[in-house]
Amino acid sequence: MAKHEPDLSLLFHALADPTRRAVLARLARGPAPVTELANPTGLRLPTVMRHLSVLEEAGLIATSKDGRVRTCAIVPEALVPMRTWLDEQRALWEARLDRLDDYVMTLMEEREK
Repeated sequence: MAKHEPDLSLLFHALADPTRRAVLARLARGPAPVTELANPTGLRLPTVMRHLSVLEEAGLIATSKDGRVRTCAIVPEALVPMRTWLDEQRALWEARLDRLDDYVMTLMEEREK
């Protein structure tokens, strides 16, 4: 599990910001130039570029440049490590809660006797 922690940290950090989540939501519809991604944010271009840099460092987006236009595209498979970790956590906690439920039911049955 330790080998996935740095990747997970980057992913969770990237997704922690609402501006970056909004950018990903837009890119889920298809690739877009940086200027199109920046317009709805109301942020200055250097700030948007930093957000895009964080997303790219986490592997969530890929960028390409054609002349003066930088286009971003989502990389959906980058979410797989996070999904795997969340599924593992869900299974772990469901098992713990099932054991707790069994224990409480046993206590209640013993109390009724």
